[in-house]
Amino acid sequence: MIVPSASTGAVGPVAPKRYREGTHRLMSPEETLRRVRPLMAVMGITRIANITGLDRLGIPVVTVCRPNSRSLAVSQGKGLDLPSAKASGLMEAVETYHAEHITLPLTLATYNELRFNRPLVDVTRLPRLSVGSFHPNLRLLWIEGRELLGNSPMWLPHELVHTDYTVPLPSGSGSFFMSSNGLASGNHLLEAISHGLCEVVERDATTLWHLRSAGERHQTRLALDTVEDPGCREVLEKFERGGVDVAVWETTTDVGLPSFFCMTAERSPEPFRPLYPTTGAGCHPARQVALLRALTEAAQVRATLISGSRDDLGTARYYEAMQDPALWRQVHAVMRSGESPRHFHEVPTFESGSFDEDVAWELARLAAAGLEQVVAVDLSKPAFGIAVARVVVPGLEAIHDAPGYMPGARARRLLEERLQ
Repeated sequence: MIVPSASTGAVGPVAPKRYREGTHRLMSPEETLRRVRPLMAVMGITRIANITGLDRLGIPVVTVCRPNSRSLAVSQGKGLDLPSAKASGLMEAVETYHAEHITLPLTLATYNELRFNRPLVDVTRLPRLSVGSFHPNLRLLWIEGRELLGNSPMWLPHELVHTDYTVPLPSGSGSFFMSSNGLASGNHLLEAISHGLCEVVERDATTLWHLRSAGERHQTRLALDTVEDPGCREVLEKFERGGVDVAVWETTTDVGLPSFFCMTAERSPEPFRPLYPTTGAGCHPARQVALLRALTEAAQVRATLISGSRDDLGTARYYEAMQDPALWRQVHAVMRSGESPRHFHEVPTFESGSFDEDVAWELARLAAAGLEQVVAVDLSKPAFGIAVARVVVPGLEAIHDAPGYMPGARARRLLEERLQ
């Protein structure tokens, strides 16, 4: 596994950024599609569907179908243009396939059996389930990763790495928070690791922001007229022309990676075709990329709901709840509450020319925030030549509104401060 260094060597970075239009990538979306398309069939990917036209916004959104998936059968992608959206959705399907078909060695053992002879992740700081069954003498599967701050091997529960949710689940399952959080792909392992780090930081930031008081959240409201990035302005203008209101809050935490959360809702909902309030979140070292991710994710969720293609969002009760006029009024009350005190230029940002530098900076920020372990498992398959990594950072919070979420130390500390 390639471990990022704190600085580039004399020969230059191993993962330079060659594409920077709305996102930072090693190569252009078109090049990525050319590389990955020939592998679609072997991973069970049957089609990439352009669903942009189902909505009136014109923000490119696609779905990627994988009918025999062991988790979700449909992945989504979004971007400033259609090739970017296709590459985004295709790589999401690819990384999920890799996490469903892990062929790395596993060890079935208890924590107590392993802790004296193998370096183990700090299980006390891992995201737990509220109904979790973990104890030191429970036999479960473990997998080896790499601790990036110390550049050393580290074992962690397989449950935090795989996405094979077919039943029966492996021995010891149900102890920790299963999700795709921190799973990422790229054209180089450093690109995948950087994306995975941003995702786990984004989920932690969004959870902590939701736990703050209404007054504290209001102070993070972003003044959208201060956003000057051309890509973000293009997307905001499409929302405006489509009659959809947008509100954004900066959720950056002590880690210091720029993070945003946004809400969108119809300005004047049509009584015979009410559409759905949606949310999006984004995180990236460069603030303009982080904001664009949050905005386009909200558009992606909107188009996905219209298409009805997500396995986990298909119940009639869910759609009825999302179209409830009371929900629209509640969302608009939040979106229209007061002024926006936060200016875009006040948000921290970090610009670099390579993923070597991005990952080194991200690791330094995590260490400065007291997060002492950053573990990555390389799930890449040599036969495919696509970099896939699962990133786990003990101490960061899981997704706050997912079933079974139990607040970790960071969330509990925030709640205690509110009570004082």
